[in-house]
Amino acid sequence: MVFNTGATLLDAIVLAVVSQEEQGTYGYKITQDVRQVLDVSESTLYPVLRRLQKDECLEVHDMEFAGRNRRYYKLTEKGEAQLQLYRIEWKSYTSKISRLFEGGKRDE
Repeated sequence: MVFNTGATLLDAIVLAVVSQEEQGTYGYKITQDVRQVLDVSESTLYPVLRRLQKDECLEVHDMEFAGRNRRYYKLTEKGEAQLQLYRIEWKSYTSKISRLFEGGKRDE
């Protein structure tokens, strides 16, 4: 992708990916799901997960899997509310950009 992805957009994408799994999902799967739309590394995403946890948007628990601990992430109520806000903002933002790209007038 030729456009830079800022921290806020990464937060929104990670929250959207985690929200798809009602019982939560683990870091590697989150990375793989995000990589379907963005070329990002694990070293980029794990700080995002930690920040969202610190901001109380994600809750975390460890569970054993194949003899190792696997860290699972799940949206909190605050995370769900934040994701809804991101969705509203994204819809407005992309609508304005699309109008500009397509030659329409911007809202005054």
